[in-house]
Parts: sequence; C-alpha cells; structure tokens
Amino acid sequence: MGVLNRTPDSFSDGGAYLDDAHAIERAEAMLAEGAGTIDVGAESTRPGAPSVPDAEQIARLGGVVEALASRGVVVSIDTTSPRVAAWALERGAAAINTVDPARTPELARLCARRGADLVIMHSRGAMASMPGFSQGEDAAYRDVVSEVVGALAGAAAEAREAGLAADEVLLDPGLGFHKNARQSLALVARLAELVSLGYPVLAGPSRKSFVAAVATREDAAPAPPGERLGGTIAACLACARAGARVLRVHDVAAVAQALRFDAALRALEARPASAQPTAVQRA
Repeated sequence: MGVLNRTPDSFSDGGAYLDDAHAIERAEAMLAEGAGTIDVGAESTRPGAPSVPDAEQIARLGGVVEALASRGVVVSIDTTSPRVAAWALERGAAAINTVDPARTPELARLCARRGADLVIMHSRGAMASMPGFSQGEDAAYRDVVSEVVGALAGAAAEAREAGLAADEVLLDPGLGFHKNARQSLALVARLAELVSLGYPVLAGPSRKSFVAAVATREDAAPAPPGERLGGTIAACLACARAGARVLRVHDVAAVAQALRFDAALRALEARPASAQPTAVQRA
C-alpha cells in the first residue's frame, strides 16, 4: 500500500502532493514500483495534529480519488469522517482506513453497503492529544501487545456485526500511535499474536519515529523521516514474516525489492537440503 498524503502538515511528506496532477503522477509511480493499493489521506495523523473539517478534507482530495479509480486503481481513503468516507466511496474508493476505532460501527455499516473493506487501526484518543513522536509512559499499558490485540478483536467483532465479512476487515496495530518506541517495537516483535485473530493484518512502520529511536546509536541524534529507510525495511520484513498481509509504506520500490528478496530466500529455506544449489567453485 503506497502512501499519498494530500496534506500540508504530514510528518514525512506534508505539502509534497497537493496538486492533483503531481499526486496522480506520484500514485502511478508507486503502482509501477509494486504498490497494489494507494492510500490517500487529507488529514494529518502526526502527534498534535488538529482535526480537519469534512469540507476541507474533501476539497484537499480534489479529483484524485475519481481519477485513480477510473483507471482501475484500488484506492483507500485515510479518514475518520463518515462523510468523507461516503464521498470517497461514491467516487470509486474501495476501502476506508481509519485511525479512530471508535468509529468502527458507523464506518463498517457504510463499507458493508458499498462493498468496501475497512482498515481499523489501534489508537487511544485523537491525534491532538497524542504526545510527541514515540513518546508515552511505559505504564500506559500493562502489556501493550495483549491490550492492542484485545481492543482490535473487539473492534473487528463490531465490524462483523455491522455486516462485513472477515476478509473485509483489516487490523492495524497502530505503530507509533499513543505508544512509545519500546511499545511499538514490542508490537512488531509479537505481531503474530494479532495475526492469530484470523483477520488480515496491515502494518505501517514506514518512516515512523520509533524506527529511528530503536536504530540510533547512543552518541547520535535520531535520523529524520527521509533517512529511515533501512529501519523501515527491517521492520517491514519482520512484519511480513509474522504474517502481515499489507504493508503501508512511502518508499514502495525499496520495500518491494526487499520483500521479493526475502520471499526468494524463504522459498530456498523451505526446500530440502538435497534440492538446494551447490556452491560455485571459483577458478
């Protein structure tokens, strides 16, 4: 899933794709690099970000959703607003991606009527109340993994009651959302526990601050968002190996290449030793 932000203030690429033509060009580039879905958002989800009125979100989305959908592109809309979600689905979007699990019943009913998928991300509260990047008390969770899994299991049940099938509900652990770096790392390490619920899992470690916090030397400052590709790839591979079905990323080409290499490696690991190629002797 390629990220296409139509926002002036997103943490990584805010303001880069406000023009429709430029946004469509970026979406097409990500598709060529290996993205299967384009996730379009018009409201920043960075820490401290204020909510954006529905009308402004719709204005920011402009003609991009319809233009991409008309070309057969699978479009997801990143929003917490039922009105914005309905507007996007009417113009061909195929999924809603929400960072507010409290909106699950209403958004699930909307998706059920429209034949769309729903991505439910774990978060505790609004973005405006979220501490700084990868900040938060360890005591906020007794066991972050079990609590996230339990909360998402409940949200998934609500979505099923609203009419969605199991394969139409995707669960996202919300890496970095109201969680510190240690808590996000634990969710990556134990992602299989979320996968075990039986729903498709979407993970979004791309360029997140926890990646920099975990991978920074003690004598160095954390890398800015654009310099977190190495950690992003490592996190994506870990999530994929744990069973994540979808990875939401900014750097599609690099992550797709890493996933293809890892798939080839796992295929070789699965072959019996007698069937594996022998070493080539150098002259």
